[in-house]
Amino acid sequence: MARLSAARYGKDNVRVYKVHKDEKTGQQSVTEMTVCCLLEGEIDTSYTQADNSVIVATDSIKNTIYIKAKEHPVNPPELYASILGQHFLDKYAHISAAHIDVTVHRWTRMVIDGQPHPHSFLRDGQETRNVEATVTRDGITIKSGIVGLQVLKSTGSAFHGFVRDEFTTLKETWDRILSTDVDAGWTWKKFANLAAVQDGVERFDAAWEAARNITLKTFAEDESASVQNTMYKMCEQILDAVPETEKTNYSLPNKHYFEVDLSWHKGLQNTGKDAEVYAPQSGPNGLIKCEVSRS
Repeated sequence: MARLSAARYGKDNVRVYKVHKDEKTGQQSVTEMTVCCLLEGEIDTSYTQADNSVIVATDSIKNTIYIKAKEHPVNPPELYASILGQHFLDKYAHISAAHIDVTVHRWTRMVIDGQPHPHSFLRDGQETRNVEATVTRDGITIKSGIVGLQVLKSTGSAFHGFVRDEFTTLKETWDRILSTDVDAGWTWKKFANLAAVQDGVERFDAAWEAARNITLKTFAEDESASVQNTMYKMCEQILDAVPETEKTNYSLPNKHYFEVDLSWHKGLQNTGKDAEVYAPQSGPNGLIKCEVSRS
């Protein structure tokens, strides 16, 4: 016997761009997002009995994403995701959960002749601001995050004292290049309803700024004994800085830069203390993850 144990559906990769025009100053601000919206509820018969009467068409979901972006602020993305998810529960009695993922892409205002340009922007990296919101009739859970923040430091990182056995070829080092693409997240304590999200909504931008600054400052200043230890320090600081969060997490690939031995060419020294030229590696790479919760 078979039974449907879980199901959700919706629209993915909905690209949304919104411009805010300040009529008084003439300055414009832009936000570009990619949105995914998946619904759960009393939809089993659409799978098991070909009953389409319980399906809100994914095209309708796409239309709703655009309409709600017009009717409501899209910043901070945590608020927009919550408003969008709440709409589906309010509109459709048979829907019990809306899962909203929002990826905000960078557009940074240009500075021309020392002055911020009123309506021109540049994309200064692939870093995104990410939100995962799940809206149910019992409340709203939100996870905020940073993805694709690429960082590198040319010294201030070591790795030694690790397990050595018959499988080990890696040499210990007291000075190495450290580079990674930051994937960081922080999960908020559950919100009772949409009003609770809206009350004190400035918390979301403040937390994003704090988490980003903590990540950059700790990465730069920590005399890193390992990626593991450095990322744990980051997690501790985010929990301290944002008391309304219940846990935080990092996923950091260790992007390797290997010394190039050039001694074969006229005895040219380029290893150890003489290393200046390196070969960036595309893979394989280390991948280190952790999640830190309040005790």
